[in-house]
Amino acid sequence: MREVFTFTIDPADAKDFDDAISFECLKCPNDEINDQMVNDQMLNYQIGVHIADVSYYVTPRSKADEEAYRRGTSVYLVDRVLPMLPEELCNDKCSLKPGEDKLCMSIVFTMDAEARVLKYKICRTVIRSDIRLNYDEAQRIIRDRHDGNTTTIRQRDDNDTTTSANVTLRISQALTTLNALAQKMRAERIANGALTIEQPEMRFKLDEHGHPTEIYFEESNDAHHLIEEFMLLANRTIAKAIGSGRPFIYRVHDLPNGEKLDEIDAFKKKLSTRRSSRYAAKSTEGLRRAIEMLTIRAQAKAVYSTHNIGHYGLAFSHYTHFTSPIRRYPDMMVHRLVDKYILTGKPATWTQPELEEICEHCSACEQDATQAERDSIKLYQSIYMSDHIGEIATGYISGITDFGLFVQLDESHCEGLIHISKIGDINRYQLGDAVTVKVVKTDINRALIDFEMA
Repeated sequence: MREVFTFTIDPADAKDFDDAISFECLKCPNDEINDQMVNDQMLNYQIGVHIADVSYYVTPRSKADEEAYRRGTSVYLVDRVLPMLPEELCNDKCSLKPGEDKLCMSIVFTMDAEARVLKYKICRTVIRSDIRLNYDEAQRIIRDRHDGNTTTIRQRDDNDTTTSANVTLRISQALTTLNALAQKMRAERIANGALTIEQPEMRFKLDEHGHPTEIYFEESNDAHHLIEEFMLLANRTIAKAIGSGRPFIYRVHDLPNGEKLDEIDAFKKKLSTRRSSRYAAKSTEGLRRAIEMLTIRAQAKAVYSTHNIGHYGLAFSHYTHFTSPIRRYPDMMVHRLVDKYILTGKPATWTQPELEEICEHCSACEQDATQAERDSIKLYQSIYMSDHIGEIATGYISGITDFGLFVQLDESHCEGLIHISKIGDINRYQLGDAVTVKVVKTDINRALIDFEMA
């Protein structure tokens, strides 16, 4: 598929690109359209989701495979990435860099203008990406096209030359159509009951010494949703294609904790019945964030399993992880199983108990990585706030314990504790209350921040 228009969209600081999308317009068969039609309704689209074929390079029981299994996943800390695979594979051989032939495992969809999948094919391919975009660039192209503005794209090379007009036009047309399809797929997921809680990703600007000088947030936009929806489509399609009765690795998400959901409902009702001026002055944003936090905590953890119970959060009956084999070991295993079950028809060499052991190990590795990433963020928050001792800031009460109140600041989202000895009557406060605090001290060794009421 070297000649098919193909591109990648990743974070600006990404070094490995494990997924790409190709796009072509297809005319509908003559018996499906009126020859007089000239709008998009006369078109179908061939859309390829191309995933780096890591399993070609990493064979079972090789040294690279054993180390990847031990790690289970890449770990993304504030100041560094601990990759699952050797850098030569992550950032070079497997990375879908523009202008280079790359091996992929692909799903090529034929879709209509209503985002319905008419047919699909799972296959191995060789692709050649035409252009690499980051999310901000892709979002600007989508916005410019919507507003009727001219888009200029610059290549990442030594000459920093402007991308050709042909490529600019093709990427603009592709993103516009793909965005429209992604919005329809997203709307359908939400209508089916999918959770849509989105929290901005906290990022740090570091100086030359690695010291945090600024905290900023990356909000999800249309470009993020575009990639997300087509990756979800690919993952779901693979899981459905495998079907039932064969040992496989699913990504499952159980029903939430009913008692915790009841507590959230009770909390919302309590808010609606309190009409004093103090409660009327609550921070609306703080309440929203507090309720979202409670909702997230009520959810079961998504895990890997050979027993398919569906994915509650996505509202999918079948789901797996297929689209990130550079950074997740289960994805690489799914590629191997797809090769056996679908591409070659050979029997799998792993039994269900063996796959279940892999699932349990990778779920544990994922939880460890998530905790390490959270600890890294808390550490850098405490380092950042150490430069702001004595400052006054607004926030909301994000947690209540018998030893004090946790407050999350509005601007930086840093969370700290007001000890009960600094509060007085703790019963005066409620989750979500807007408060003004003073930064008192930090303990960088324990990644702690202390506030007091201002």
